[in-house]
Amino acid sequence: MASSLHQLLKEEGFEKDKLLKNQPDDSTALPIYICHGRKSSEITEHKDEKTVIRNGSSVFSSFKPKSDEPVIDEAAIKAVISILGGYTGRYLKDESYRAMVKDKCTSCLLSRRKAGSDGGIFMNMELGIESIDKLVEDRGNKKELRMKLLRNSIRLLSIVASLNCEKSRNGSTCGVPHSHLSACAQLYLSIVYKLEKNHRLSARHLLQVFCDSAFLARTHLLPDLWDHFFLPHLLHLKVWYHKELEHLSNLGNALKETKMKALSKLYNDQMDMGTAMFAMYYKEWLKIGAKVPPVPTVPLPSSSSYGSSRRRSSESHASVSSINRNLYQTVFGATTEWQSMELDRRIRTSIDICRLEAEENEFKYENYNQNKKKTHRRSSSSHIHNTPKTELWPETQKSGHFRFFSCQSRPKGCLVNGKIDVRNNSMRKLEHLDLPLSDLSKAIATLCSSDVLSDCEIAIRVMTKAWLDSHGDSTIEAALTKAPIIEGVLEVLFASNDDAVMELAILILAEFITRSKVNRQIILNSDPQLEIFLKLLKNSSLFLKAAVLLYLLRPKANQMISTEWIPLSLRVLEFGEHLQTLYTIRCSPQVAALYFLDQLLTGFNEDRNLENACQVVSLGGLNLLMRNVEFGGVLERNKAALIISCCIRADGSCRHYVADKLNKAALIELMVGNCKDSNGSVIALLTELLCLNRRTQMMKFLNELLRGWGGLNAMHILLACLHKALPEERPLVAALLLQLDLLGDPFRCSVYREEAVEVIIETLDCEKCNEKIQQQSAKALTMLGGRFSYMGEATTESWLLKQAGFHENLEDSFQKKEIGDNFLDEGEEEIENWQKKAAIALLNSGNKRFLAALSNSMAKDIPSLARASLVTIAWMSCFMHLAGDKDFQAMASSILTPRLLESSNPNRVLEERVLATFSLQQIRKSSDQYVHL
Repeated sequence: MASSLHQLLKEEGFEKDKLLKNQPDDSTALPIYICHGRKSSEITEHKDEKTVIRNGSSVFSSFKPKSDEPVIDEAAIKAVISILGGYTGRYLKDESYRAMVKDKCTSCLLSRRKAGSDGGIFMNMELGIESIDKLVEDRGNKKELRMKLLRNSIRLLSIVASLNCEKSRNGSTCGVPHSHLSACAQLYLSIVYKLEKNHRLSARHLLQVFCDSAFLARTHLLPDLWDHFFLPHLLHLKVWYHKELEHLSNLGNALKETKMKALSKLYNDQMDMGTAMFAMYYKEWLKIGAKVPPVPTVPLPSSSSYGSSRRRSSESHASVSSINRNLYQTVFGATTEWQSMELDRRIRTSIDICRLEAEENEFKYENYNQNKKKTHRRSSSSHIHNTPKTELWPETQKSGHFRFFSCQSRPKGCLVNGKIDVRNNSMRKLEHLDLPLSDLSKAIATLCSSDVLSDCEIAIRVMTKAWLDSHGDSTIEAALTKAPIIEGVLEVLFASNDDAVMELAILILAEFITRSKVNRQIILNSDPQLEIFLKLLKNSSLFLKAAVLLYLLRPKANQMISTEWIPLSLRVLEFGEHLQTLYTIRCSPQVAALYFLDQLLTGFNEDRNLENACQVVSLGGLNLLMRNVEFGGVLERNKAALIISCCIRADGSCRHYVADKLNKAALIELMVGNCKDSNGSVIALLTELLCLNRRTQMMKFLNELLRGWGGLNAMHILLACLHKALPEERPLVAALLLQLDLLGDPFRCSVYREEAVEVIIETLDCEKCNEKIQQQSAKALTMLGGRFSYMGEATTESWLLKQAGFHENLEDSFQKKEIGDNFLDEGEEEIENWQKKAAIALLNSGNKRFLAALSNSMAKDIPSLARASLVTIAWMSCFMHLAGDKDFQAMASSILTPRLLESSNPNRVLEERVLATFSLQQIRKSSDQYVHL
């Protein structure tokens, strides 16, 4: 039986790839589709030998490390953490979900609570939950308060969770089992660590909920997660249970009731055991440096355990839950789209597994129909069939009918003199069609009325031929571009597994879309969540043509809510190099893929956009995007650059990989190509890439950028870009230009430096600039500070506070690591040299006007810009003695001192007072040095 993670990762947007390295034939293998590029966990590029086999468009990569012992791939671990984190993350974002979780915990604890002393256990639980809710609801709390609440919550909840130790595991407090108390505490500990952004530990605590009380967790606390994550591992138990129930239904009432109770207990006990085993299995995964743990085996219970004497052939073999490599095929392979597993046909129980899955998925179809408020047209068969060659189903179940997800609301009818003869009063009549071919009339009638899939597939062939033969005849076009017919074509696309028929349907729909916006809207209204297109994009033969068809529809982000869209789009981007021809339409699938990714990374709210961007990184999409920055049309290259910048903002660690691998000449070329358009996407990407924590890597990047493209001077191109840039882009372009200029002599004046400094001074004028320009001006000043964390966050202020002797109480472990990473001695000299050159250039070129602009922006008290100006003054004051002469020092002191004294007032934020005092001291030292000269 295929494992839970196979189906689960498909649903979460991951596709086929082996993530457990150096696997023997019978070992664990995980089917995640990951592009050939940098994964989110990589710092340097893997150069191990790699075997790549392409079967259609499915990709399998086998990595062979030196060690003989299998190691879990980091990408697989991140995938599991991401899936589990989605449930705790929802607690932080969704108020109604928070209330529901709290109510569930409260109900399961208080409903069984009896009078008596509880030793403060329930009070600890309540206080811990209360502290967490305060943290979630008020994100603006000061760091000290947040840390106190975090520590308090962890301490209180850990006390409750400790009740599930070996000595007291089977005990209870005031009638409430310790396992229940511990499970609730572990759930909230998972939320606490999610708040602390310790995602791995959060996931481990969430899995511990299922270890402590599997039954409570799967039936009450987290049933959705259990269905999604654990049930596919244990589906064989559910199949067995339903078969046993079917057998018991033939017994007498008295005997049946007794045996059904025994069966139910046996089933639940086995489910609980299996759930706990797999929870422990995945907990082992999440240990740092973990090796591949053995896959749990959960056998079927014996029928005799509850008194059944029935003998079944399926009991003659060991039916267990495991992860079998032979059951994994590519996520997008030629399999039945709505079945999640490819089964060994020799195993009789596989038939029941597929049947059960189809029944459990039935609600998806029905829910889809309810959303569209249309009648679901069904045949007597409960399964979708294509041809009699299907071997997974018993002969008695085969049928020539198929079930629609129904875009239509018409019962069966027949064609009489070119009209639909209605057999039901609810049938909506079609207009009389004056068609040149009787076959076409029959095809239209069949498509609108028949429940027989093979007949509808023939109708698609007839209609397509008629369309081609008509050469744009207006009569044929008018007959075929009606809503009922377009909806019928969509139904066949959804139900059919015949690639040839589906391709014809795609081609004719593409023609319809280009003829009229009305046709486009009909399709979008009929398939609002694009379920048909999700199916088509998983098809190995048709996914590129399907991508072009979908691109013609221009869907919006709110129609692309499934987590499968990211891997599907990346797949199109990887293999869509060549133009696809859909009759009269020629389009690049890569253009379509970039459109989809742009929607997915910019079309939702900020949290969802960042989640999607992180998924692009984790699936290795950066290499594909960087390739598209180099090749293709200008618009597509700009879109690829914009998407990369979104990925860097979501996962700051990947900027180092991009800065190292991206072709800098291609960026300069793209800026030249944007001669009449904005360079906003290129500027955004360059801005992100220059926030590197290592000055040596920064200098390498700048020098590569300086080489230009095609013999053209990069600084001249940037200067031209500065002149035509939008107002909000100008401060960032100026900062980029200045940094390139500073690769030379800081004491030598240049046109580029003068222009850049002038623009920075202009954009600091708060009265003339809007809020967007002010934000970008603050960002430009931050870039010039030259100090960043590994994740790309500015650390100049932290460095200055440290220099001033100000030490915050950094008890947060992850913040300690972040700050500590930025104060490594390595590279400190290079950073100070850079700041020295930048200060000299700014002070000499900007002189009085630059200092006055900084002072004025502080006076206006615009939060982001005022703080950035103060920080800039603080780090420049360390090098002020190197610029100008005695008169300059006096002038600088007269401009800055009044404003700094104002910022050092007691009513100011503590950090501002420290920075202002530090700046005053440095300015005084600088003046004293000139006095003694």
